[in-house]
Amino acid sequence: MPLERLSAAWREQYVQDATAVERTGLSDECVFCDLLSDGACESSGIITVTPFSFLIINAFPYGSGHVLVLPRRHVQGLEDLSDEEAVDFFALLRRSVATLKETYGPDGLNVGFNLGRAAGAGIPQHLHGHIVPRWNGDTNFMTTLGETRVLPESLASTWSKISAVANGSGVTPSAN
Repeated sequence: MPLERLSAAWREQYVQDATAVERTGLSDECVFCDLLSDGACESSGIITVTPFSFLIINAFPYGSGHVLVLPRRHVQGLEDLSDEEAVDFFALLRRSVATLKETYGPDGLNVGFNLGRAAGAGIPQHLHGHIVPRWNGDTNFMTTLGETRVLPESLASTWSKISAVANGSGVTPSAN
């Protein structure tokens, strides 16, 4: 069966204009850059800052321990990182994986990037990688049928647990 096509050429300019800021990453406002100015603290959610990167808890987590790794410089894509920034960024990503394993003792981890709005990025203007601890059976009826995630801890508790391990004061891994 041939694919039907519907032309909507009149939308071309609208699409170009509506996504121009996202494509260029030149917006004057960035929630991540604003938070970075507060430094590492519970109120900002920032766990640790390195010379070129930082680790922050996700304010809208998919599950317990969901964190983001970001470059300090406001860039949109992996290819925009300098070599020095890329080394620091991926070193922090690796350390963060180890920190989450020690903190939560998960059965696995999702690590990934959504590069651009079309790829699922909620904030496409500032590059960020997600790390999400996962447990066998953590997708239950609430997620499947109710399209709702149940988080067994507060963001403050998440920040405290991860920060303690990431910054060297230690914590006992929890079951979830």
